[in-house]
Amino acid sequence: MKMRSPIPHKRARIEIIPLIDIMFFLLASFMMVSLSQTHMKGIRVNLPSANTPPPPPDQPKDYVSVRVTAGGLVYFDNAPVLDQDVLPKLYQMHQANPDVKVSISGETLAIHGDVITLLDRVRSAGIQKIGYQIKAASVTGSTGTVPPPGPVAPPPPPNKP
Repeated sequence: MKMRSPIPHKRARIEIIPLIDIMFFLLASFMMVSLSQTHMKGIRVNLPSANTPPPPPDQPKDYVSVRVTAGGLVYFDNAPVLDQDVLPKLYQMHQANPDVKVSISGETLAIHGDVITLLDRVRSAGIQKIGYQIKAASVTGSTGTVPPPGPVAPPPPPNKP
C-alpha cells in the first residue's frame, strides 16, 4: 500500500530573473573592457582661422547691403551713393555676378516711398535675390517711448519762485 507523505512534494524550477541579472552584468563588464582597449585615433584637419583674408578684388561680390536713411540717401555697404548712380551701380553688380544678393534696410525715420523706390530699382536691374532687414524701432529714454517724427517742441521755461 502506498502512503502519501504529509509534506507536499515540490517540483524543482529554474528561476530566470537572477539569470537575466547576471547576463546584464556580464554584458556591461565586457562592453567596458572592450571600450577601454580601443584607442580613438582621428585625422588631423587644418581648420580655418577666424581671421580669414578678404576676397580678391577680381572676384565678384555675391552680397551687398543697401540702406535708405531718413533723408532719402542710399548707402551700399555703408558707402554713400548718389541718387542718379544707384541704378547704374545695380546694373554693374548684376553684370559682374547674376546671382548677387541684395539686402534692403530702411532706417526708422526713412520714408516708406524711398524704400519702395529702391526696391523697384533693384528689381529693374534684374536682381532676383532680395532680402529685407527688419529691426524693431529703437527705444530711447527711460520712458520707453519712440520719439515722434518731425520737430520737437522746446521744453517750457523754468518757473521762477
